[in-house]
Amino acid sequence: MTDITFTPADVVDPELHASGEVHRLWRWMRQHAPVHWHEPGDLPGFWSLTRYDDIRQVYQNPAVFSSAQGVLLRPTDLGEDPGSGLTMALTDPPRHRALRGQVADRFSERCARSLAGEMRAEIRSVVTRAVESGTCDVVHDIGARLSSHNIGRLLGVAPEDRERLLTWTTEAFESGKPLTSHLELMRYFIDMMYARMEEPADDAMGMFVNNEVQGGLLTETEILLSCENLVGAAENAGLSMASGILALAAYPQAWQRLVRERDGELVRTAAEEVLRWTSSATHSMRTATADTAVQGRRIAAGDRVVLWIPSANRDESVFPEPERFDLGRQPNRHLALGTGEHVCIGSTMARHQMRMLLETLAELVAVIEPAGDVEPLRSIAVNGPAHAPVRLVPR
Repeated sequence: MTDITFTPADVVDPELHASGEVHRLWRWMRQHAPVHWHEPGDLPGFWSLTRYDDIRQVYQNPAVFSSAQGVLLRPTDLGEDPGSGLTMALTDPPRHRALRGQVADRFSERCARSLAGEMRAEIRSVVTRAVESGTCDVVHDIGARLSSHNIGRLLGVAPEDRERLLTWTTEAFESGKPLTSHLELMRYFIDMMYARMEEPADDAMGMFVNNEVQGGLLTETEILLSCENLVGAAENAGLSMASGILALAAYPQAWQRLVRERDGELVRTAAEEVLRWTSSATHSMRTATADTAVQGRRIAAGDRVVLWIPSANRDESVFPEPERFDLGRQPNRHLALGTGEHVCIGSTMARHQMRMLLETLAELVAVIEPAGDVEPLRSIAVNGPAHAPVRLVPR
């Protein structure tokens, strides 16, 4: 490796991800080691995939590449994911399809359109408050607040409780512990769950509790783990929004173009480019159910396969000038929200929310500029800033 000083083994070093240098490593791996075996250590042994086509094919073949044994790398001493086989994220068809169908209506285009007025009003309020404050932390004050409130809205969390949900999830994410270990959060969901058993409601919690899956109701454990999955996935949406604002600050010409063309098609393509550029979900894992091969490398049944999503989204063979932040990029078939059976159930909502945020920023803000140092996340699971002070100058 003549052009970089690290090796493929460093792909699991959180500091390399925090520095952004992991993109250089992924670029090298796409060229020289697109299917690479990592020997077991603190983490179990696994295959790294870094090319777009390989990652897309794995996503679209759940019969051979299963999600049921976990979708994130876990230290060996932690054992299997306790949610394996129990939630949408950790099941395969046909169970996965049935679980998804249980709440699909709450995450549909129809539902997104019905909530558009409420979502837009909240985004405007959040951005206005950030502008009036002079400086804000776009991670907490904008990204996390909007994503947490929205998943709360979909689950059925009362409006007056959504700030509490934000506080609890922020505490859990910053601690690095599972959401299920946060007692106040789980007690709140337990109380919600029992309330929906007594009085059904047309929200995701009510659907988890009362809609049958393959002829039976979910267990209480399955319901609570399903809520945890949705709330945890919302972190990615918040990070994408925060990272998108930082990208607009870093590329003022892109920002000026968005302001000029905010009433046209550009908002839609800009939202997709922000998703591609930020790629807040760093990896997704699958387990081979049978002997197979990728790029001529034999993958044995039981082997773990890790899909590095930001690498796929900057694959030179798919995205011309992938290191260019291009708000008008077309086509833009990124994998930031997955594809195939396990495409993110919240993808429709995420896209609507991102477009509304970009429109609102372009309407209310004249200048976006850094107001201090960005503190990056140190993680191989999610990508983006932990804290990022920004000044939003009003129009």
